[in-house]
Parts: sequence; C-alpha cells; structure tokens
Amino acid sequence: MDVVAGLIYLYEENAGKQSFSIKGELYKYLVKVRRHKEGDELGFRNKEDIKTLHLYKITAIEPRALHVEKISSQVLEIKAKQKLHVAWCIIDSKSVEKVLASLNEIGVAKISFIYCDRSQKNFKPDFKRYERILQASNQQCGRTQMMEFDIYENIADFIHKFPDTKVFDFTDKILEDGAEFKRVLIGCEGGFSEKEKELLKSQEVFRLNTPMILRSETAVLAVASKVIL
Repeated sequence: MDVVAGLIYLYEENAGKQSFSIKGELYKYLVKVRRHKEGDELGFRNKEDIKTLHLYKITAIEPRALHVEKISSQVLEIKAKQKLHVAWCIIDSKSVEKVLASLNEIGVAKISFIYCDRSQKNFKPDFKRYERILQASNQQCGRTQMMEFDIYENIADFIHKFPDTKVFDFTDKILEDGAEFKRVLIGCEGGFSEKEKELLKSQEVFRLNTPMILRSETAVLAVASKVIL
C-alpha cells in the first residue's frame, strides 16, 4: 500500500468484496488529485468493520470509473496506547473544529462537552460536522477508532459521574512528565467561576510548566499531548 503518499486508507461501503468500482468524487480524487494508475495499491476500511484493513489493486481506469481487485484482508487496529477522556467546557464550535483533527491524531478517546458558568449558551457542539472532520482525519492518520462525544449540562453532573477527574487550572502543582490519568477537565475562556472552583476543590488540580495564559483549545492540545504521547 502506498503509505508514502499520506493516504493511509479510505472508508468504502464495498470494502471487503472481492472487487468493486469507484465513481464520482472519490474517483476524481484518486485519479485527478492523487494521480493513481493501474497497478497501484489502495487500502480501504468498511465502517461496519473498521478494524479490518482491505488491500486492493487498481486493475483498470476508465474515463468515469476505477476498478479494484482485493489482494488481502487483515485485522489491523491503529489506536493510542493510552486512553484520555477530555471534559471540555463549551467554547465556540469554530475553535473546536480548528484543533479537532489534531486531537484525533494525538489519540484522544472521548470528549464530553460541558456547559460551564462562563460558556456562552448559544454555542452548541455540531456532532455531525465533528464526525465528518474525524472521518477525514482517520483516513489521513490511520486511526481505526472513532472519537466519542457527549454533552453535560453542568460540571456537577460530570464530576458526580466521574469523581476521578483531574482539573487543569491555575495552581502551584505542575503536571509531571509521564503522568497517567484517565480524565481531565478543561475550562472555557475566562476559566472556572468561583462557584465551580468551590465544587472542584476536592479534585486534583494541575497546571502546565509555562507562565503563559493558554486559550482553552491550546490547553486541550497541550495536556492531551503531554499525557498521551
């Protein structure tokens, strides 16, 4: 498979069949943009069985269709060694979208969006759009698991369900190299309210070793990188 080109695999509903044809936008992308030719090998995964990688060879290219024949199939999972569940106080979806693919490549397993006191209530996560971004990201980075999403009305509900959650906030304690934990709560712009800080006073709180004030999306990227990578 041509992994050098950067396209690790493609989602395809026909993946797994002995042979099939590709038309439309995907055909244009493979032939006109990627400039594949007869004899090239392509990797496909079916969303119904994403763990299995199917390798195909291009057998013919017509003016409007590309034909492939299966070479092999194998179970090949690509995932992060450590799972991280991010609880993220809701910010503008446009800011989330800018870093979502990067969080996916790092290996974040799940994001729970939470309406915090300083979240703007008119911001609503667009999960369908997020999923489209993740699908494109998976095809580029090779990841074989879809990041999960859910939403909470407030921090209290989340902490009640996940009392082991660590908190990123202003404190003297610096996150050490090699730190391992399952969940982290990160605030929105302006941080946590006094009421929320009172609620979180029994949680373990940490900061990163920087004097800079980080934007919410920068903090998520930095913490996820330090914990997972």
